[in-house]
Amino acid sequence: MRSLQVLTIEDDPAIRRGIVDALRFAGYAPLEAANGDDGLKLATTRQYDLLLLDLVLPGRDGLEILREVRSVRPTQPVIILTARGAEDDRVAGLSLGADDYVVKPFSVKELLARVEAVLRRSPERPKHVQTISLPAGTVDLARAEVRFGDGSRTELSEKEIDILRYLATNAGRIISRDELLLRVWQLAPRGISTRTIDMHIARLREKLRDDSHEPRVILTVRGKGYLFAEQGAAS
Repeated sequence: MRSLQVLTIEDDPAIRRGIVDALRFAGYAPLEAANGDDGLKLATTRQYDLLLLDLVLPGRDGLEILREVRSVRPTQPVIILTARGAEDDRVAGLSLGADDYVVKPFSVKELLARVEAVLRRSPERPKHVQTISLPAGTVDLARAEVRFGDGSRTELSEKEIDILRYLATNAGRIISRDELLLRVWQLAPRGISTRTIDMHIARLREKLRDDSHEPRVILTVRGKGYLFAEQGAAS
């Protein structure tokens, strides 16, 4: 079986060597780059399963690399490496689509656990969501509408499309309200009410004919967030 490849872009040689050695010992096939320019080239041209990305790099910085990766590989799993206290960097990275972050200094055990967690949920991601099958019909994201079996149609707003696409792309995984704020609204969750998310979800359920009392598509996980049911297949 092919070893999963992990690309590490980190300019500190000691940290990079520690990561690469740990990955290799854990059975992964490591790739590495010591600066932003080389890292960007590898990240956008080579095939790999996960990117470990430092944000402060010589040459192209990590956020620029992440932006480029997201433009050519929208579903590429990415974990950002940040310095302690660099909250703004973490928020910026998550807003651009990073899957997780690890704060330096970190233990090998923590890093490998996060790598495993991100890779475990990544294979199920559809590469490019265009349509979503529902119990009552089909969502056509390109046309911004829901088509039902009885021939009727309902239009969706741009924000509703963004929410649906993100939830469907992560079907089967609980998505917190904070994550939705970061990924869909591009807002840091601190100090911001999440009531607007609940209102959008309620409206979406209504448009999808998803019973709010016994939903089958967008499920509420009490105290944690929302989960898009696996039966709502995306393609």
